[in-house]
Amino acid sequence: MEKTKISSNLRENEAYIRKRCKNCADILIRPMRLGDGPRVDCLMVYIEVAVSNMMLDDSAIGKMVNHFWEISPEQIQEFIRNNSLGIADVKKLPDMEAAFGALLAGNAVFFMDGCDQAMKISSKGYPNMGVSGAETEKVLRGSREGFSDAVKVNSALVRKRIRDTRLKVEERTVGVRSQTMIQILYIEDLVRDDLLEEIKNRLEEYEIDGILDSGMLEQLTEETWYSPFPQYQTTERPDRAAQELLNGKIVVICDNSPYALILPSSFNGFMESSEDWYHHFEMASFLRILRYLALMTATLLPGLYLAVIRFHTQILPANLILSFAEAREGVPFSSVAELIFLELAFELIREAGVRIPGSLGSTIGIVGGLIVGQAAVTANLVSPIVVMIVALTALGGMALPNEEFASAFRLLKYVFLFLGGYLGIFGIVLGIYMTVAHLAGLLSFGMPYLMPFVKKEEAGGTGEGILRLPFRKRKKRPVYARQEEKLRLRRREEH
Repeated sequence: MEKTKISSNLRENEAYIRKRCKNCADILIRPMRLGDGPRVDCLMVYIEVAVSNMMLDDSAIGKMVNHFWEISPEQIQEFIRNNSLGIADVKKLPDMEAAFGALLAGNAVFFMDGCDQAMKISSKGYPNMGVSGAETEKVLRGSREGFSDAVKVNSALVRKRIRDTRLKVEERTVGVRSQTMIQILYIEDLVRDDLLEEIKNRLEEYEIDGILDSGMLEQLTEETWYSPFPQYQTTERPDRAAQELLNGKIVVICDNSPYALILPSSFNGFMESSEDWYHHFEMASFLRILRYLALMTATLLPGLYLAVIRFHTQILPANLILSFAEAREGVPFSSVAELIFLELAFELIREAGVRIPGSLGSTIGIVGGLIVGQAAVTANLVSPIVVMIVALTALGGMALPNEEFASAFRLLKYVFLFLGGYLGIFGIVLGIYMTVAHLAGLLSFGMPYLMPFVKKEEAGGTGEGILRLPFRKRKKRPVYARQEEKLRLRRREEH
């Protein structure tokens, strides 16, 4: 597309801007006459809410405009050329496309008669929620800060934790109409060049009208798009993003989204919590084992229950079988229909709890579950043991640290439910085999999804795996970092 040049005639520039901004009531076009003695025509264009009041002394724009009242037009042009006084964060813009890009990013753009360049003046930018606490990744120990909706704030929160110029922040815009800014963060001497090149190519592979959240970016750049397992790891915690950058990974931040994308991702990484590295290794290892048990419970428990009571009753003690039979007495539905009914009822309650605003949402989830479960048992629609199975399955899913990762197993649970209900233990084993085979073939930007389990020889001393190493034994970086930068921890006398 041919770029429109900025004319040295201010009237032509103003006519072009007013034509392009027709019916844009939020974009203000303010003509001014500035200068001491002979005055010169100027034009300030900005989005009303995004820019500070021009006459406020404490804003960069206000200081600049007030200064321009007191100097000659020649000095104003000198300022535009060199910004020699350093009053504001100023950048020269060579054409109208650059000027509108700066304007729509939330800056003010200044035009002057006789000058064929515009000037971008940074201001407060679009309104945002500011830095708040992390909502979905709660921890008992560690930072309470969470990412905000502003991409610049988010990269600053990471920079606050890694104060090193080797941390690089590359900016680019995606979306033909939305012009959404994204940032690619990486540590220059740790990241693999092939990995960095691949993510840049993936980001440029598609042309789309608009990117409104990092989730849209994630779905566009995933290689195995049909897999329910996420190939990006999401986090709303700056400390988690900083930790992964130190491991040699890449972090992608999208404007208007409080979630950062971490790549490449791995199965084991989704099972880790931010506070695992802040706790003692005994407790952290115990919690990781607990999460893996919760994962198996959330996925396999309903299917195993159906497989046992329908096909393999001989593996249970006689008293337990009699107890199950007594509990199911009078229930009009088959065990498969009974379990599906209660599972879907719980999913409905959970979804309602998310959509209902305020504290009433969490209340409706607890009270609704108790009422529906108790009413169903009293009405003899389901047996009490099935209510307990569904409750344990739900608790197992909630114990997983990453919601997007847990959602994949929420779907997989229904597959195992049917396999166990109609094929017995053989169906459960078949489902496990197919799931592991799918995960073993899954790649996240060229890295095996089952790292470090598939390359144990490269995982020694990295601290990855089900058991967490003591911090002083975690001497190596994971496989994602460059080979020559593997060592991360040493005693000072070893230098």
